[in-house]
Amino acid sequence: MTSCDLLIIGGGINGTAIARDAAGRGLSVVLCEKDDLARHTSSASTKLIHGGLRYLEYYEFRLVREALIEREVLLRSAPHIIWPMRFVLPYDQGQRPAWMLRLGLFIYDNLGGRELLPGTKTVDLRKQPHADVLESRLKTGFEYSDCWVEDARLVTLNAVDAHHHGADIRVGVEVTALDKHADGYQAILSDGSTVTARGIVNAAGPWVDEVLFKIKRDKNDAGLRLIKGSHIVTKRLFPGDHAYMFQNADNRIIFAIPYERDFTLIGTTDVPWETEPGPMDVSPEETDYLCKAASEYFEHDVSADDVVWSYAGVRPLYDDKSENASAVTRDYVLDIDELSDGRPLLSIYGGKITTSRKLAEHALQKLAPYYPKAGDDWTAKAQLPGGDFPADDFAGFVAEQAARYPDVPDDILHHLCRAYGTRITLVLGRGPEVDLGQHFGAQLTEAEARYLRAHEWAKTADDVLFRRTKLGLHLSEVEREEFTDWFDANP
Repeated sequence: MTSCDLLIIGGGINGTAIARDAAGRGLSVVLCEKDDLARHTSSASTKLIHGGLRYLEYYEFRLVREALIEREVLLRSAPHIIWPMRFVLPYDQGQRPAWMLRLGLFIYDNLGGRELLPGTKTVDLRKQPHADVLESRLKTGFEYSDCWVEDARLVTLNAVDAHHHGADIRVGVEVTALDKHADGYQAILSDGSTVTARGIVNAAGPWVDEVLFKIKRDKNDAGLRLIKGSHIVTKRLFPGDHAYMFQNADNRIIFAIPYERDFTLIGTTDVPWETEPGPMDVSPEETDYLCKAASEYFEHDVSADDVVWSYAGVRPLYDDKSENASAVTRDYVLDIDELSDGRPLLSIYGGKITTSRKLAEHALQKLAPYYPKAGDDWTAKAQLPGGDFPADDFAGFVAEQAARYPDVPDDILHHLCRAYGTRITLVLGRGPEVDLGQHFGAQLTEAEARYLRAHEWAKTADDVLFRRTKLGLHLSEVEREEFTDWFDANP
């Protein structure tokens, strides 16, 4: 039997961020994830670290300000998996007026403060790189800054850092039963083990109510609203490293973003989800919606034939009773309940990747009365594993690694620098001689796969191909099958 201060249920971005923060304060932590880290909602995002420009329309000023501040905090903490990106918002007659766009972007530039990211500027869409990409009616646009994030890697790095601070991370292990215990709670796990904990954090995302049911909680003051978000990935639709933000006739927005060098990511939808959460597909109707929305702006129409991959996930939002799914708040609610004798149960509703660190900090502040010996806030100035190099000099970091590993092909080295930062030494050794092992296609090598199994809880080929990396997109079906066979045969 394992005893701990805090049992965290759920290995998405909220659960792993809380595990990291709690373990760094000196608390003993066990985190259980029934599937893989970031298996569901946290790997199905639009992969942005952003303030949420459109949330200004719903007067979510506190949320936007917090997210804008966190944008640069996270960029500094993990510059290998998070980097700046410029977004172009075309002005289109009949949509939001130009003065409104300018005002919104002025607020966006100044609400949270900026040190690393450049501000908004007006661009002529009739000039390169936008000419012949966008429809000729679009003449003026506004270019602003946000950041890109490798979402599943952010989740994994939070878990890695939590583990470095002593947390017990259990992947593929479900809490099957949960009962009150003399000093807190007792959890029975799917691997047959038992954990006793002084307190529980319910970060199960779409399954938060299911966890509450396991401990037979009589009331649930907070509400859960599930919203399905779908994305499509097409062949690359435009050159350049910038992204586009398009306004739709239904008052929603979609993004078109460079993705994995060779592709364009388009999303997202907002569709109420009434059935059981879990693995899901993008419907033909959603694909059609995203293609039509993008085609309103691109010179060359986008069709389902251009789609090479798609993914969907359910966002577990706090139910603020909004009738419009797009208007449901992306803010988070921390619902704490003492079942009896001061045993805390904290359930997490809502949230977004950008504010995950701050959510974790608030969660530990809320739990502080139950853990008086816990340390103070600490994550705002801390780097995530691999991120200990200057946030504005990734190119310099790559150059240093090229000098250290002269025999590693440039494309493989760049991929490993992006994925692992300074932890590249755990993949390649100290250099200069390197044994990459078998090369499976694209930039995927045996050395990387072995690292992911040993250090990042990768248990299946899909964990490697589509979450720890996105290299599965670059491999042929035959190459994916060959890698799967190798991975299964080399535990």
